[in-house]
Amino acid sequence: MLSVTLICSDINHPVYASLKVWQSNNADKYDISLLSSVTQLSEKGNILFLVSCSEIIKESHRALFDHVLVLHASDLPKNRGWSPHIWSILDGENQLTLSLLEAEEPVDTGAIWKKVTIDLDGTELYDEINAKLFQAEVELISWACENVDTVEPVAQVETASNYLRKRTPDDSEIDVNQPLSSQFNQLRVSDPDRFPAYFYMNGCKYKIKIERF
Repeated sequence: MLSVTLICSDINHPVYASLKVWQSNNADKYDISLLSSVTQLSEKGNILFLVSCSEIIKESHRALFDHVLVLHASDLPKNRGWSPHIWSILDGENQLTLSLLEAEEPVDTGAIWKKVTIDLDGTELYDEINAKLFQAEVELISWACENVDTVEPVAQVETASNYLRKRTPDDSEIDVNQPLSSQFNQLRVSDPDRFPAYFYMNGCKYKIKIERF
């Protein structure tokens, strides 16, 4: 039976629940472990998937597995780095690309196993965006498990690479002096529980929660 390990660094990350469901649905096909830290790695396995993993995966970790794969929500080599799908939506894009690639150093430079596109219509809020993204992620995980023996990875072309910075709470501030229409994308990508949008008024800070009516 294929041995599959998944690492998601934060059990409170919204993708974690989708990984739990995938683990349950595929328990009869694969020997699956869902971990929250590389420090929990102890046994050798066939495939290690890094899904919203914020830790550095050292060569000693990679040596435990036949394949170590990363899910990255950009059309690599474009937009390496942090939160690529968020930056893409803020740039007005309505089609996201999800890349499945080999974990290498520097980060996000490994050979590509497969890419899929995710279509948005520009009205989705953070949870609806997540639902589409996470569905694509678990489908790519399944695809990799099913095609691990036949896949032909493709090396990245370095000519168009760039790195995105890590987002901070300051990126979720709404400017009350600017029209709502110009900041709608900023509102729709804000997770109201983990990274809420907010604004300042009369010396006070206010949290914004946006819902579809």
